[in-house]
Amino acid sequence: MNSPAIAAALRRALSLAEQAIGLSDPNPRVGCVIVDANGNELGAGHTQAAGLAHAEVMALRDAAARGHDVRRATAIVTLEPCSHHGRTPPCCDALINAGIGRVISAVKDPNPQVAGQGLARLAAAGIQVELADPATAEAARELNIGFFSRMQRGRPFVRLKSAISLDGRTAMPDGRSQWITGEAARADGHAWRKRAGAILTGIGTVLADDPRLDVRLAVTARQPLRIVLDPQGRMPAQARILQAPGEARVIGPGRADLAALLAELGAQGINELHVEAGPTLSGAFLEAGLVDELLIYQAPMLIGEGRPLAALAALARLEDARRWRLIEAQAIGQDLRLRLRPT
Repeated sequence: MNSPAIAAALRRALSLAEQAIGLSDPNPRVGCVIVDANGNELGAGHTQAAGLAHAEVMALRDAAARGHDVRRATAIVTLEPCSHHGRTPPCCDALINAGIGRVISAVKDPNPQVAGQGLARLAAAGIQVELADPATAEAARELNIGFFSRMQRGRPFVRLKSAISLDGRTAMPDGRSQWITGEAARADGHAWRKRAGAILTGIGTVLADDPRLDVRLAVTARQPLRIVLDPQGRMPAQARILQAPGEARVIGPGRADLAALLAELGAQGINELHVEAGPTLSGAFLEAGLVDELLIYQAPMLIGEGRPLAALAALARLEDARRWRLIEAQAIGQDLRLRLRPT
């Protein structure tokens, strides 16, 4: 059982890891706190942009800047310290060389290049190694759910976002949808965009709405890659989605295999894919069983005739309906945010 001081340090480390959202991709979001024997903080930090310092190194630097001696101290980290040379040297070596006496990791790294080897190297160096409690481990995994997906399945975690009315409409019959939800929900949606390595839509949405699909209503250090599926080559040269900030990619004819696309994006380091699309493309992702999470904003209005969330094949029996598990329901302004995952 963790002491109250260690439990507080674990919460602090998770909070630091959240600060790496929109910054560290394709690397995981990691926080690290170094404490003395009494639980006093000596140093803290989180993962920086790819190629720059990881959380452990940032915490060691912070401790040095504060003038603290970290020998025999405890390092609390939200993900197993890396043991391989990537863009930066192994973090476990940095902890060993600093004289850290104990390391508590929230969860093991799913990267096959690490996968327990970091903790093993620390233990071999005489450092006491522990894993955190299951609740902390789950929180750390959720924070990096896309990284776990890419390491374990070879593809991003797919989150499909939609704004709907009480009667399940996403737009008027002519496609007009601005705005079904209120300002608070729209700002919240941008915070979820910020999490993504890429945002994907279809050419139908581009032609109907000319969206930017960037992150504007949340502060971010980087813009997700914007991807448009354009099987018939209809992308307008002046479409706003092609303009700065950030980069855009148009996938043209001959690229209709969504599973293959996800594998390709995984190989390119995309951890979370945020899909904001019309009924046809949303339905294609759902029919293929490729959606890991639904992010639904439901507005307190009735539209009547209009466009559905997804174009799905008709069911022969109600028993054949796809079932989803509600993991969150939260009021955002006057709207309701629902998060659901397949059962």
